[in-house]
Amino acid sequence: MKNNYFYKRLLSSIYKSPSKTSEVISQIIYGEKFDILSKNKNWLKIKTSFDNYTGYIKNKDYVNNFKPTHKIFVLKASIFDKEKKKTKSFLTFASKISIIQENKKFIEFEKNKWIKKTNIKKISHIEKDYLKILNLFLNTKYTWGGKTYKGIDCSAILQLVFYYNNKFYPRDTKDQIKYSKKNKKKNMLKKGNIIFWKGHVAVCINSKKLIHAYGPENKVLIMPIRETIKKIERTAKLRIKKISSIKY
Repeated sequence: MKNNYFYKRLLSSIYKSPSKTSEVISQIIYGEKFDILSKNKNWLKIKTSFDNYTGYIKNKDYVNNFKPTHKIFVLKASIFDKEKKKTKSFLTFASKISIIQENKKFIEFEKNKWIKKTNIKKISHIEKDYLKILNLFLNTKYTWGGKTYKGIDCSAILQLVFYYNNKFYPRDTKDQIKYSKKNKKKNMLKKGNIIFWKGHVAVCINSKKLIHAYGPENKVLIMPIRETIKKIERTAKLRIKKISSIKY
């Protein structure tokens, strides 16, 4: 096993097996740390350091010497060229970068790649208001295995709250349910409560509404709590498995 590598592409799918026709099980983003379990000419089998998630990525664009100084705190940060002209590329939320140089408005994170200072926070920054993070993804397309502005699933949007704040949290709902402590007062839903179903998760933004990446609506949206509980029970035949709370 080779340890402590960092991903240096903007983002990539993580595949269940070493083939682009394989199932996408998650994604890896810029600056994310991982270990190499095995490799060949085309593929790496990796284990992500944050959550020990295992899968396959293409064998390219990674380094083993990287000390991030800042991280992205917008849904997607536009990348500018050396003339400070906007390109068609973006860094996604929570990407970790290292500043090469800076001026009044921009920082350079790779040669001739610049982003606005207003899009970043220091690597040590803790965002106590988790709703700021969740709300960034409103109307983002629902994508199984996604965790970026291009598409996200229900467990990823919750995990990113913790990833941004440098706190461990599992990737998949089945593991999140096991990891999260059960609330004693399960009938009293309030801001910060996490509602788990088999294969699905949502976060309460207050006592009446929740936010989630909802497959049937194909996007991240806010819905009434009670109506959603009834709808999931009616359409998917699922009852609530656990209610927990966001704590970090």
